[in-house]
Amino acid sequence: MFVRVHSGAVVGIDAVPVTVEVDITGGGLGLFLVGLPDSAVKESEQRIRAAFGNSDRRMSGRKIVVNLAPADLRKEGAGFDLPIAVGILAAQSEIRTDLLEGSMLAGELSLDGTVKPVRGVLPLADCARREGLRRIIVPAENAAEAAVVEGIEAIGVRSLREVADYLNGVLTIAPTAAALARTPGQSGLYAEDFADVKGQAHAKRALEIAAAGGHNVLMIGAPGSGKTMLARRLPTILPPLSGEEALETTKIHSVAGKPGAVQGLLVRRPFRAPHHLASRVALIGGGQSPMPGEVSLAHNGILFLDELPEFGRSVLEVLRQPLEEKRITVSRAKYSVEYPANFTLVAAMNPCPCGYYNHPDKECTCAPGAVHRYMGRISGPLLDRIDLHIEVVPVPVGELAADRPAESSAAIRARVVAARAVQAERFRGIGGVHTNAMMNPKMLREHCTLDSASRALLERAMERLSLSARAYDRILKVARTIADLAGEERIAAVHVAEAINYRSLDRESWGR
Repeated sequence: MFVRVHSGAVVGIDAVPVTVEVDITGGGLGLFLVGLPDSAVKESEQRIRAAFGNSDRRMSGRKIVVNLAPADLRKEGAGFDLPIAVGILAAQSEIRTDLLEGSMLAGELSLDGTVKPVRGVLPLADCARREGLRRIIVPAENAAEAAVVEGIEAIGVRSLREVADYLNGVLTIAPTAAALARTPGQSGLYAEDFADVKGQAHAKRALEIAAAGGHNVLMIGAPGSGKTMLARRLPTILPPLSGEEALETTKIHSVAGKPGAVQGLLVRRPFRAPHHLASRVALIGGGQSPMPGEVSLAHNGILFLDELPEFGRSVLEVLRQPLEEKRITVSRAKYSVEYPANFTLVAAMNPCPCGYYNHPDKECTCAPGAVHRYMGRISGPLLDRIDLHIEVVPVPVGELAADRPAESSAAIRARVVAARAVQAERFRGIGGVHTNAMMNPKMLREHCTLDSASRALLERAMERLSLSARAYDRILKVARTIADLAGEERIAAVHVAEAINYRSLDRESWGR
């Protein structure tokens, strides 16, 4: 008997349909698996045989041919166990095919017949909806994730026996309801708050600008000055994830198999903080079986690189493409995949090896030229792509002990959301552009026009600081965001002056 079962394979952060074709014929013995399967798929035969035996099922003694179509697409992972097993049962006339025709299946089988969770269920559910299927049958642990997709029923199962009973109409399984996402205004979403930070008004202001315009930030200061504390509170002032952003972000985490995605849509913007020993593949993605890297896991959120100079130079240089293009293309001999990477880079570093260069109280003990060499670990092209350079100065003890209340994240976020609303209206109808940081040169000419005073100020700064053309553009983008926060339609000299003030590392005197 010949049977078709719908399944899917993840490519990048999306899924493509895969048809599992099962044919049982009279000649020969054994199971033959074809259709470019990888090792994990080839090993499914042994898992399926054991699962059959422990589920009171028997595999036919005749020749079983399983084809995974299309045959030119490489199939990876153990998620094909369940559709192959169900296809064999249907070909043996042990499962009805009426419900099977409108269903997509995915899941790994344990030897005792239980169904184990797999990666990438959200893209698979979206693929099932696009293909016009009515339901997706997945492990119970993945059901909340699949239920996020509207227009398709997510059926969570726990064993092969349960799947067979459901498809035969013996067992009724209610579709899993989609979990309701909380909004950032609700308590408990973030444990951190800017109200915890004493002093650092200059740094807080810079981070507010970064959040409002999607600008990259580098904080430089002595150990213990509060750089990490500030960075970890940046997500608390970002606007809430839109439905489209939440779906795309959850897809990436689903493909990567990260916890949290299985609970439905992600409600918090990602905050990724890889260690400085992370490899290029860990940061950018790829590998033998392609997986999203940290830059993609930070999509629509924050990528925090602490102790920036300690990262390998070759590791940092791979950030250039995603910082400019907001996506990353990973090409290898056997595949080429593209992952979204629209993140805000937040980096922190000490000003020198000892950490006390420019410290108000402690003396720097570094040898002459050491500060310059330390800063030289970060290339000029990478610094050019960072919009805001912030000097974080240690807070005096008296200010730390003061009982003055600091501004909360909710108050700052309200101003950020208002500025983002202005940008949303500005870029309405322009695909792929949502914030000032994403403007191209044509948009800069249209939305960042300067009066004579502002232009003269910026020209003087360009000459004195020897700024690059890219730095010029980024100053204009930051000035546009500062004007948006102030509710001003046009950029004024005061906005340009503040934007120039955030290019401290471009000054010739720094580190010399």
